[in-house]
Amino acid sequence: MAKPNVISKGDLIKCAKKCLVDKGIEKFTLRAVAETAGVTQGTIYYHFRTKEQLLVDIVQDICESSWHEISQSNEAVIEQALASAKSRCSYDSYFHKLFFSLVASSFNNEKIKGKLSEIIMIENKALTGNLTKLWTESPIEGVSLETWGIFLNALVDGLALQALLQKDFPIEKTYKEFEQFVSALNNLKSKVSE
Repeated sequence: MAKPNVISKGDLIKCAKKCLVDKGIEKFTLRAVAETAGVTQGTIYYHFRTKEQLLVDIVQDICESSWHEISQSNEAVIEQALASAKSRCSYDSYFHKLFFSLVASSFNNEKIKGKLSEIIMIENKALTGNLTKLWTESPIEGVSLETWGIFLNALVDGLALQALLQKDFPIEKTYKEFEQFVSALNNLKSKVSE
C-alpha cells in the first residue's frame, strides 16, 4: 500500500539511489522509484518533473554529501578527497555512469547542462577551498588555486571515465601515484616558501 504523500524530497532521493543501485540505470524509472519509496507516481512527479531532474538531483546530493564530509575534516583534506574519489572510481560505478549519462544528455538539454555546470562549479570551488587549507598560495607561480581546483576535479573525472571504459583500469596504482603527485606539489610548495 502506498504511503501518504508526506515524504520529503530528501527521502525520495535516498529511495531513488537505492532503486538505482538495485535496478541499474537502464531499468531506472520514476515508477520504480515510486515502488521503492512506497508512494504514488504523482508524489514523485510533485518533487521531480522528469527522470532527468531526479537523476541530476541524485548527482548533486552525492556531491554535496561528499564535499560536506570532506570539508568537516581539518587534517588530510586532500587525502580524504582522493580516497572519496577513488571509492567511486570503478568499472561499474553507478555514480559515474549516471554522471556521464547526464553529461551526454546535457548536449541536447540546456536545463541539465545548466544544473551540471552548477554542480561542477560548486565542486571546483570546494576543491579550491580545501586547497587553501593546504596551501596559502599556488605551488607554481602563475597557476592560481582556483585553476588547481579545476585541474584536480578534471583529473578525478577523467580517471573515472577511463575506469568506466576499461575493465582492467589500474585504479589502485593510479590513485597511489595521484597521491604522490599531490605530495610532490606540497613539497614543491614547501621549497618555494623557504
